[in-house]
Amino acid sequence: MPKYRAGLPQLNAGAFVSDGGMETTLIFHEGVDLPHFASFILLDSEEGRARLRAYYERYLAIARRHRRGLILDSPTWRANRDWGARLGYDAPELKRINEASIKLLAELRDAWEAEDTPIVVAGVIGPRGDGYAAGRMSATEAEAYHRPQIEAFAATAADMIAAYTLSSVEEAIGIARVGRALNMPCSISFTVETDGKLVGGRSLRDAVETVDRETDAAPAYYMINCAHPTHFEQALSADAPWMQRLIGVKANASTRSHAELDESETLDSGDPIDLARRYRKLRETYPGLRILGGCCGTDERHIVAICEACDEPIRPPASSGPR
Repeated sequence: MPKYRAGLPQLNAGAFVSDGGMETTLIFHEGVDLPHFASFILLDSEEGRARLRAYYERYLAIARRHRRGLILDSPTWRANRDWGARLGYDAPELKRINEASIKLLAELRDAWEAEDTPIVVAGVIGPRGDGYAAGRMSATEAEAYHRPQIEAFAATAADMIAAYTLSSVEEAIGIARVGRALNMPCSISFTVETDGKLVGGRSLRDAVETVDRETDAAPAYYMINCAHPTHFEQALSADAPWMQRLIGVKANASTRSHAELDESETLDSGDPIDLARRYRKLRETYPGLRILGGCCGTDERHIVAICEACDEPIRPPASSGPR
């Protein structure tokens, strides 16, 4: 049974942590073959499930040690129709995979959750196409496309759905509409280019405000993922009302652009300490950012550094004087 579907604890005061870059960790650090960056295929073998458990347990231990809540994201970023078909998975097999992913996370929550470490189980939704390219679906098409995966999660112990690496406002609208229709809390995470805008030039502010307007504010909250802080810092504004809807960041370790990362054959893990300092600065400027995790190139070193940098009480930004 879902534990937090009726009331997500990350919407209240308190800091939450998330994991790092699952696929980049498994591929580059552990030598796992993940065609099309699809980590969900590991659910189909006991060896693969054991590897996923070991991966998650590193972050469960970090959350426990730092007394933080944890967003436990399923390995299903690619477990939708088009990507599944490329890997030989039809609709019934994808339904089974999505259900199995939540079963694994629920078991981990049973074993690890403590009073000061609430664990939220999230069914992860990825974009239909390349997360670095603009989507071409209408909102209505996105509703139909993503509904089967969201329906699968709705029938499990998942507390919510978490859509990551979206570059299309229309796709975000479709996902949010299905989430609302199925009474599944939903988070929407956009990715941006080095200029702080979605591919195609749309601003983060416009993306958030448009999705809220078109869905009657259906998403529980918004996040940014798969971009370095230097890419999106200029897009944020402490005084803007839309910023109250943005409560999480899962940044890349690398300062490289999406195009450069696509062409690279090696992993750029960046500097965990520098990334942690940037998170600290973000938290000081925007105290509402309370879900802190990582994306491509990050691993437990980055998440530990972020926790340590942000463990101390966050001071609000200094007043700029009368307005």
